[in-house]
Amino acid sequence: MNPRRGAWLLAAGRAALGIAVLVAPEQVVSHWLGREHATKPVVLDLARSLGARDLALGVATLQTLDAAVIGPRVQALCAVVDGVDVLATLIARRELPRSGVFGTVAIAGAAAGAGFYFSHELAHA
Repeated sequence: MNPRRGAWLLAAGRAALGIAVLVAPEQVVSHWLGREHATKPVVLDLARSLGARDLALGVATLQTLDAAVIGPRVQALCAVVDGVDVLATLIARRELPRSGVFGTVAIAGAAAGAGFYFSHELAHA
């Protein structure tokens, strides 16, 4: 897969996840943090903020993908955010369902790695 196509798919997936969290936070949170957390207003509010973040980052990435300088930088920024999601999840792992920890670390970790790769490749294209 070429780096531009991969970066586009990653950004579109991020935006789609953001929309899903904004539209149906309880369903996403129940799979991510467990059903016991899915009805807590504070958890749902935080989930919505993360959904808005991912939607905004996904759209920003899509809009800057063909910009030679800013495109790779936005891609790298998203990779940093994904890396922080992995670290935060690992720090909180004792308070989270095992499946949520595994899923978040796997998905966000893969997105971080791919994002850094795409950023590097786009910068040198």
